[in-house]
Amino acid sequence: MTEGPPRPRLLLVGGGTGLVGRHIVAEFGRDWHIVSLHRHPSPGEAAAGVEFVSGDACTVADWAPLLRGVDLVVNVAWYRTGSLRRFRPLTEGLLRLVAAADRVGVPRFVHISVPDSPASLETNLPYMALKRRIDRAVEQSGLSYAIVRPTMLFAPRDKLVTVMLRTMNRYHRFPMFEDGNYHMSPIAAADLARIVRLEAARADRRNVMVGGPRRWKYRDLTDAMFQALGLPPKYFPLSGRGAVRLTWLLEHLGSTLLYVYEVEWLLSDMLGLPPYEGLEQPLLPVEPFLAEEAARLRGTRRAGRG
Repeated sequence: MTEGPPRPRLLLVGGGTGLVGRHIVAEFGRDWHIVSLHRHPSPGEAAAGVEFVSGDACTVADWAPLLRGVDLVVNVAWYRTGSLRRFRPLTEGLLRLVAAADRVGVPRFVHISVPDSPASLETNLPYMALKRRIDRAVEQSGLSYAIVRPTMLFAPRDKLVTVMLRTMNRYHRFPMFEDGNYHMSPIAAADLARIVRLEAARADRRNVMVGGPRRWKYRDLTDAMFQALGLPPKYFPLSGRGAVRLTWLLEHLGSTLLYVYEVEWLLSDMLGLPPYEGLEQPLLPVEPFLAEEAARLRGTRRAGRG
């Protein structure tokens, strides 16, 4: 029995255990050979046939051996929060990755970034300012690249939508910052993975903003969450300043529900991105996901679902 042609080779930097990485593995695993670089092996990756390489993007000094024979690099490595001291080693490691990929001539480079944010965050927040250093390095390289910049993602075990639902279900109330008339465009993590596949197949150099199928007012979205849970919407109203103060306190008490910069970003009304265009199938709406997660929280999910 003759074997088919070798599968193209994808280097996934940051691993397939996080929200985006899991969906990249699911999307590409059926017809690509995935090499996943991160610190600890994952049973999920092993079950999917992913080749695990133990390593830390912060400390890889020479990326060239990892890039030999690679057709596509997808970088998902980043932290959700942290100080300059935490972000700097990862930034330097990823800058070395971009430079090495350019030198060895990697055919395509996809970098997962973030949408625009207020000028104060772009300048003063390590999360944002150092992410932009990497964005600029990719743009200034000779690589064929796509910088993919998604807004709020949803999927089982995400760090925002499912946490919001769990909080509403537990307390039957939720904080509302200002009037809630700023916008979000939630997009499924599975759709982001499909978008990465499409962008990987292109040959141009581009930045692409990625929003979901509907631009929601934030309050309409949280109302829909309460409705999915079968609860009347009830809120703790907070001014923008009060929201920042509360979030600062919760953050310093160890909460990971929301960070101060995320509140400022949300209130800036810069996260209601237009829907991504170009996929063969429509983008997934958030409402069925809310219904499924709400049913799980209430213990009413039907057998065989999810």
